[in-house]
Order: sequence, then structure tokens, then C-alpha cells
Amino acid sequence: MNFRKYFSIFFVLLLTASYSNGARILAAFVFPGKSHTMMYNAIIKELLQRGHEVTLITNFPQGNLLSNYKEVQIPVYDFFKDIKEHFGAKSHFDLTKLTMTGFMKMLDIIGEKATEHALQQPNVQEIFNRTDTNDVYDLLLVSQFYQEAFLTLGLKYNVPIVTSSTLGYENFMSHMMGIIQPWSFVPHGFLPYDDRMDFVERVTNSIASLYEDLHREYIYLPKHDALVKKYLSHLPIKFPKMSEMERNVSLILLNSHAPITTPRPTITGMVPVGGLHIYPPKPLPADIKKFLDDATDGAIYFSLGTNIKSADMPPEKMKLFLEVFSTMKQRILWKFEADKVPKLPKNVMVQKWMPQNDILAHPNVKVFITHGGLFGSQEGVYHGVPMLGMPFFCDQYLNLKKATKAGYAISLSFPDITKEGLNHSLTELLENPFYRENMKRISEIFRDRPMNARDTAMYWIEYIIRHKGAPHIRSAGLDLSWYQFYLLDVMAFGVLVVSSIIGVVYILIRSLVRRKKIKVKKN
Repeated sequence: MNFRKYFSIFFVLLLTASYSNGARILAAFVFPGKSHTMMYNAIIKELLQRGHEVTLITNFPQGNLLSNYKEVQIPVYDFFKDIKEHFGAKSHFDLTKLTMTGFMKMLDIIGEKATEHALQQPNVQEIFNRTDTNDVYDLLLVSQFYQEAFLTLGLKYNVPIVTSSTLGYENFMSHMMGIIQPWSFVPHGFLPYDDRMDFVERVTNSIASLYEDLHREYIYLPKHDALVKKYLSHLPIKFPKMSEMERNVSLILLNSHAPITTPRPTITGMVPVGGLHIYPPKPLPADIKKFLDDATDGAIYFSLGTNIKSADMPPEKMKLFLEVFSTMKQRILWKFEADKVPKLPKNVMVQKWMPQNDILAHPNVKVFITHGGLFGSQEGVYHGVPMLGMPFFCDQYLNLKKATKAGYAISLSFPDITKEGLNHSLTELLENPFYRENMKRISEIFRDRPMNARDTAMYWIEYIIRHKGAPHIRSAGLDLSWYQFYLLDVMAFGVLVVSSIIGVVYILIRSLVRRKKIKVKKN
């Protein structure tokens, strides 16, 4: 009993001491996508456990985590109303009809509207209007996902900036970090390509990537400049353009890791930490545990993530899935957001929410039916469960293209899915050892790291704090003009030199020919 008492006192003293040495971090994650919280929640909790003080601006409250945590809650912005208004979508299932430029436009609109919604909140304005800014914070932690106006907090409090990208690598980051991203083998994140593109795909990829660069520079970022002017112009700070402010980012934490991303040029300040949201599995709820334990022929887990709701599935597709499931000897766990499913087969269990990571860790789960979102894909890979993917929008096509090429997934087009195709794909994944063997190999590679993803993220966040933004890892490419960055001036000089040499040679030859003609005439 005395041991417990003394241990408790020692632990409290140790925790208190660590708090006093911890950094003061301001975090702003205002994009209203529930799935995005999986990444930053893990980062925030880890920072708190290490004794750092965190003030978090968020749509989704975390509650009372520790005494070193303060929350600035803003109302959740309903971004789907913008999707309905601009694209006529009744549900996320309709987004399969959007083109790549349509996806980009959709994210632009959501990002702009959600950011403005956050800037309008009185408690957020209070943080911007604070006058005692000296030594208040040591770091700004913000999402690198369509909320660029919040980079201004870094200048407001004169602190280094670390961003986190839930989509992993994105093409525009090359400009931010001062490196060149070759479009010849680095596919755009919204295209269903891999790093082995044919000529037509390379042309398409180059056009898409160039379009995004120009669109972002001249259309999207100026909208955030306008938001800064509208809501922050009263501050005694001259904020530079957003394209310049992005270059002040010290580090990007990327929700990505080999081998589920394509190899590409990178830089010290781009740190892959994919899978940091994955924790050791917890005990399953009793009903789910029994359902899986008794699945002697195996089980299938079916979830379309947080945004795409199975309950919104078109009736004809719903009927198709239920008919196929009813003929299977495996049990199916289906994350389904409605209270009841008509004509539900006996081998299917539905619930509005399920502990996905813990379910995928169960040895009887043999196949994961997914939309191909990055977080879920990482969990499937981590636990070694082959996947049947049905991409709907954004990076899901790219994720599943990589997965199918590596041989641990089969991808189907949801609008074109048939009973025969679904049944054949599930049978292949369940019975063909090819997919499980490939998944086992990929899982081992994904887990094989010098240190785990959360420790990696913490090391680099604390590194940036210790070294006051770590300017020594900043690329000099950020200080070059665009024509210097792409060596256009050097190429122009080369063309000029070659042209001059050709010109001189041409003049000499012409002169010699003319002299020869004159000599011939004289003779």
C-alpha cells in the first residue's frame, strides 16, 4: 500500500516537472472533416503526455484530457451543403461523377468556406486580437489541408510552424519546401496512376499538375489572402501573401509511409509519419467479439469511412450487396448508419459505429471492404488484411491503384458494380493466397521503421522547437525566382550560347562559300 502511495507521489512530481519543461504549442485544425481528427488527435495526445502545453482550435471537442490542455471549440461547419449547392450531390455516392478538376474545385470551396466560418468565431478572433504575444507560444501546429489563412498565427506570435498533411504527399508541396517534383513519375494525388505511367498518362499527369500549380497560385491562395484582409486587417501586422507565408513552414508531417506511397524526391522538412493514429488493439465489445470469435469460416469487415454513409447507398446497390452477402459462409460486419436494414441476412451484423482498428486486428477478419481512404488503408495494411476497394473521390483512386498493383487489393468501380463482379472479387480475396501473401509482405515493410510513427512525429516537432524553426534544414530553392528555380535562365543562356555558336559557324561558312564563288568567277 505504501509502495502505491509513494509511486503515485513520484509520478505526479515527475509529470509536474515535465510540464514545467514542456513547450507551449498553439494548434489550429479547423477543417470540418471528422476523419482528419484521427491524425491530429494522436499528435495532440502524444504532445500532452510528453508534458507540452497545448491550446487547440477545433471543430471536434476532445474533452478534459490533461491539465496542460486548453480547447477553443468552434461549431462544426456543414460542408456538405456547399457540395449540394455547387455540384447537386444528394449524397457522397454522387461524387463518383466528378472529374479531377471538379474535386479540386470542391475542396477549394469547402476550404474557403470552412476557414471563413472559423475566422468569424469570437473565441478565434480573441486569439488573433491578443496583445501579449511575447513568449506566449513556442510553436504553431496547423493542418496543411485547405486552411492556409491560419498560417498567419505563426507571424502573429512569431513562432515556427509545423503543418500536418492528412493526404500525405501533395504535388504543391514542392513549391512550399523548395524542391522539384518530377511529373514524369510522380502521379498527381487525384489521378488513378502509379509511378509507371505511359505517354498519355504522363501528358495527363503533367497537365493536371501544372493546372493545380497555376490554379493554387493565382486563384485559390488569393481567396485566402482576401480572408486575411477581411478578418485580420485591423491587426498591426502586415501579412505577406499566402504564397510567401507557406514558405515559412519549417516542417510538414505527412500521413504517408513506404510502401503505400510512390517513391519521390523529398527533403529533410518533409517527414512521413503514416499510421501514427494506429494504436495496439483494445478489447472488442462483447457482441462484436462473439460474432468474430464464432466466425469459423472467417469474417469480412465493411466500412466506407466517416463521410460516405452506407445508409445513403442507392437501393439497387444495397440489394446487390445483401444478396451477395446472403450466399456467403463468412460473417460480415458492416458499419451502417441506419437503425435497421430490411431483409438483413443472418450472417451480417450492422452497427452505426465500430472500432475499426480493433476489428481489423482480429485474426478471423479475412477481407476489408473499403472506399480506399488513407487512414483505413493504413489500418488494413498494418494488420495485414487484404482489401476490396471502391474509390469515390480524391486520393482514393490513387491509394487503390497502388494497392492493386502491389497485389494486396482488388478495386471495383462502385457505379458499375455487379453481383458477379462483387462475388468473384470477394472469392478471390478469400481463397487466393496471392493477396494474403502480398499483404503480409507489404505489412512487414510498413511496420519496419527506425522508430514508430508517433515517436517520429514527436522527435521532429521537438526538434523544430529546440532549434527555433531549424532554418538550417530550409531549402535555398525557396529564395529563388520561379525561372531560377526551374533553371529557365540557365536553359535560356544555353540556348543563347548554342544559337550564337551556330550563328557564327553559319556566318563563317557563308563567308567562305561567297569567297569561293567570287574566286571561281574571276578564273
